[in-house]
Amino acid sequence: MGTTKIEWTDKTWNPITGCTKISAGCQNCYAETMSRRLYAMGQIKYRNNFLLTLHENSLQEPLAWRKPHNVFVCSMSDLFNKDVPFEFIDKVLDVIRKTPQHNYQILTKRANIMNEYFSTREIPNNIWVGTTVECKEEKGRIDLIRNLKAHIKFLSCEPLLNDLGILNLQGIDWIIVGGESGVKARQMKEEWILSIQRQVKEQKKIFFFKQWGTWGNDGIKRNKHENGKLLNGKIYQQMPL
Repeated sequence: MGTTKIEWTDKTWNPITGCTKISAGCQNCYAETMSRRLYAMGQIKYRNNFLLTLHENSLQEPLAWRKPHNVFVCSMSDLFNKDVPFEFIDKVLDVIRKTPQHNYQILTKRANIMNEYFSTREIPNNIWVGTTVECKEEKGRIDLIRNLKAHIKFLSCEPLLNDLGILNLQGIDWIIVGGESGVKARQMKEEWILSIQRQVKEQKKIFFFKQWGTWGNDGIKRNKHENGKLLNGKIYQQMPL
């Protein structure tokens, strides 16, 4: 799909588009909004709008990327949606193995299905596995990835919707935090972020603050670009090595 403005990656690859909502973080899904826009523009890949669609003809795209990239897999879907056959995921993994120059970032809200899939399959060294923990009610997802034998395991706490409380980050390497964007965005509190940042530092993990989103740290709603990504006057965007 080409370059992206997502700060923690530089390429997106979408052999699957469309998804279904399963938790609070899905309420204002950016991928759904973007899919509807692309559908209205007549983009053939989005002819099914936001219905889950497998794209066999997109599987080979990374083979043409010679320069190494961080590749976000299924930014417009979830690779581990319950309706994606494991046989199709096998095809995705086959391409990943054939392109060891890239790091593939696979983020899911279906950590249970990811856990099941990798219980019988080896994780290639160039895969980073992650799960979304947008609220304290979804902290159980962490347990489902912490013991996976992946080179990098990460959490995306975006959109951060409440205070996550005490976090056990054993087995986790990298934590991304960000606020929600869009006209219906829910507000993120600075103390929630600082609590995560403190625990990440105490447990010697890697911290990445992506953005404030629609709500600034002053509690005022404005364009996300105006709100920026400063936390206590600094940018914290550390990446795994």
